[in-house]
Amino acid sequence: MPDSAAQQHAKPVLCRTATTVSLHFAWHETQSCMDLRHPDALHLEYTRTMMGFLLFIPEPRHLTMVGLGGGSLAKFCHRHLPKTRIQVIEINPHVIALRDEFQVPPESKRFSVVQGDGAAFVRSPPRHCDVLLLDGYDHEGLPTSLSSQRFYDDCREMLAPDGMLVVNLHCSQARWQQQVARIRRSFDGAVVTVDDDDGSNSVVFASTTHLAARPLSKPLRRLRSLDDDAWAQLRSAFARVRTAVADEAS
Repeated sequence: MPDSAAQQHAKPVLCRTATTVSLHFAWHETQSCMDLRHPDALHLEYTRTMMGFLLFIPEPRHLTMVGLGGGSLAKFCHRHLPKTRIQVIEINPHVIALRDEFQVPPESKRFSVVQGDGAAFVRSPPRHCDVLLLDGYDHEGLPTSLSSQRFYDDCREMLAPDGMLVVNLHCSQARWQQQVARIRRSFDGAVVTVDDDDGSNSVVFASTTHLAARPLSKPLRRLRSLDDDAWAQLRSAFARVRTAVADEAS
């Protein structure tokens, strides 16, 4: 990317400790964090909640992510979903330049990181996917281009039949309720929200079919694609997703 274009994007800052590397646009907000002892682990709670889509689509064929950050979700999916083609869209070249710092997998037939505008990518057919993960915050918060009614409409159009959109929303954002309302309109109300224990993030699951109508195993069982360590990370989050779906159906 030309230097003039790169200058349009804020440079993130890395913070290192003896055991972690984290990415920040502002010191009081952590965009991503990697445990050096377990680089593929999901360190932040909201990322574990976002993986709740596996309860409904355990083996997606094609998964698209808008927002790379430190690559936590990308690395976890790359490791535990070996049959899934993963494409990550990241607009900020400075973030992409740090992929080696966060041990993001190299380019391959089933994994790629593309520098580009997420809204434009979603709007450009044909780009059908089974799961679309949105975590596209920058130094100013949630960009307007990734939070408009048109954008969420485009997200639905991008999904394959029975596909799922998963959105990370900061509850501190003044427009949080507006964003949830827009997602509900785009998906005809087929939406479930799951809050973090500390109330800082809310993960929105939106589907082309009502989640309450999808079968869920009882009791909660470990998915075949997840090893014991991954299941230990996700089990609590999956339980909260199941509870939220049940509450929505009641």
